[in-house]
Amino acid sequence: MCGILAVLGCSDDSLAKRVRVLELSRRLKHRGPDWSGIHQFGNSFLAHQRLAIIDPASGDQPLFNEDKSIVVTVNGEIYNHEELRKSLPNHRFRTGSDCDVIAHLYEEHGENFVDMLDGIFSFVLLDTRDNSFIVARDAIGITSLYIGWGLDGSIWVSSEMKGLNDDCEHFECFPPGHLYSSKQGGLRRWYNPTWFSEAIPSTPYDPLVLRRAFENAVIKRLMTDVPFGVLLSGGLDSSLVASVTARYLAGTKAAKQWGTQLHSFCVGLEGSPDLKAGKEVADYLGTVHHEFHFTVQDGIDAIEDVIYHTETYDVTTIRASTPMFLMSRKIKALGVKMVISGEGADEIFGGYLYFHKAPNKEEFHQETCQKIKALHQYDCLRANKSTSAWGLEARVPFLDKEFIKVAMDIDPEWKMIKRDEGRIEKWILRKAFDDEEQPYLPKHILYRQKEQFSDGVGYSWIDGLKAHAADHVTDRMMFNARHIFPHNTPTTKEGYYYRMIFERCFPQNAAKLTVPGGASVACSTANAVKWDASWSNNLDPSGRAALGVHTSAYEPQASASLTVGKIPNEHINKVPKILGVSSPGLTIQS
Repeated sequence: MCGILAVLGCSDDSLAKRVRVLELSRRLKHRGPDWSGIHQFGNSFLAHQRLAIIDPASGDQPLFNEDKSIVVTVNGEIYNHEELRKSLPNHRFRTGSDCDVIAHLYEEHGENFVDMLDGIFSFVLLDTRDNSFIVARDAIGITSLYIGWGLDGSIWVSSEMKGLNDDCEHFECFPPGHLYSSKQGGLRRWYNPTWFSEAIPSTPYDPLVLRRAFENAVIKRLMTDVPFGVLLSGGLDSSLVASVTARYLAGTKAAKQWGTQLHSFCVGLEGSPDLKAGKEVADYLGTVHHEFHFTVQDGIDAIEDVIYHTETYDVTTIRASTPMFLMSRKIKALGVKMVISGEGADEIFGGYLYFHKAPNKEEFHQETCQKIKALHQYDCLRANKSTSAWGLEARVPFLDKEFIKVAMDIDPEWKMIKRDEGRIEKWILRKAFDDEEQPYLPKHILYRQKEQFSDGVGYSWIDGLKAHAADHVTDRMMFNARHIFPHNTPTTKEGYYYRMIFERCFPQNAAKLTVPGGASVACSTANAVKWDASWSNNLDPSGRAALGVHTSAYEPQASASLTVGKIPNEHINKVPKILGVSSPGLTIQS
């Protein structure tokens, strides 16, 4: 993932302003350590920090059309760029970069070309012929993007909040699937799938259609000019990603350049469920497997860095981001620059354990729609920023536009969890890859119960975080929380602890408004909490909060203590914390 920063229509076009833009752009250098670029046209600046994945030799940015009248700074991967180039025979491309097509598509089609892009992207395009510009973000919000406004009337755009928060009077998340046009003076939605209305679909389930759609989504993401691998927790989603990648890698350009031996990566506490399952799947698929072990104290030491990079105080995001943040550093140290990951399946198929209590197919489907719409604030944010912190790119095939269309068109009756019929969560996805003749995975992995990433790395990880927070947040602090944090008031000591760190990093009022809030159990929306009366007293994002569903669920009588109770400290590694060391080490086993 690259980092982009644009300042458009500012009142100052001096050298000092250019120096300031460069200074702010350097705050994004972790996203793109390979090269930096900036282009100034009058009172507008487009800056870029590059992570080179396609055409590392010549694809530096900003990018231009033939006469340099159109300038683009972009963070993304355009998977259908070769087809798009063929559709533009009268255009001359300056680089082999997949993003080079954007300026030329704009020349040919104007502002209405964005839906032609198959990929993930955030970009700013400046048309110097009339000094107009457009800003766009991919359909689901896999790439991160923020927009801000300066007192001088300028518009700022940045891949991360830290690129603009100090210089804008107000800023907010740029919504996924939208385009901002300076000519029209506002936002409009360019991504308009049928599922967005939340109307109930009726297409019958066809396992082979679903299987092929996912295989196509994985195959197109094997486009790379650099070494890559797969994240493999041993759960259903990451295991399917790894299995399909291993099955089709040999016939790709990437295999010709880097070989057919797939590398896989897993992180967890010693003895965690994910490490055991991940190794088993890796052995079955024949990958070169790398295990990264961390301790609870390693994770706690990294929390401040994680919050700075992920730019959130959401509890479940921080819990899951920390192991991913630690793992990403080690993956990058091995020379890998891109990984394929399994985010998105739980939202599309109702894979979270609370979906067991969905009362009917209508509410089931509406919940999946709302979960997909919110992904940019949760799992997409985590996958993007935890990896980008170390100059690593994550690709997510479950969130492919075409795959989402196929999966969300299926009658949700097929997705409903019916344990008496042997249909567990994500049954239709499991069934699509249950091939007796050419199996994708061992049966017990294919039908393994859902574990949220923050649980699967080891249950004592969350318990240790709660214990640490209880040592740093007093009952009096919790009593006054609504006065200190009137917006999204923390309801647990863990949430209060994260909020304190977040506000130190991002003190602006606009910053706290970029983070979602509301009641949740096992990662549900606030609406789904109503599906089970017992959940309202057990509001915790861990999958273990799905009482009566998870095999290692919290004890119901202990649920009240989750908010302010003090959890024993035996889970926390007693190694003394070293002040000033921001990134703990991990042990590696390959």
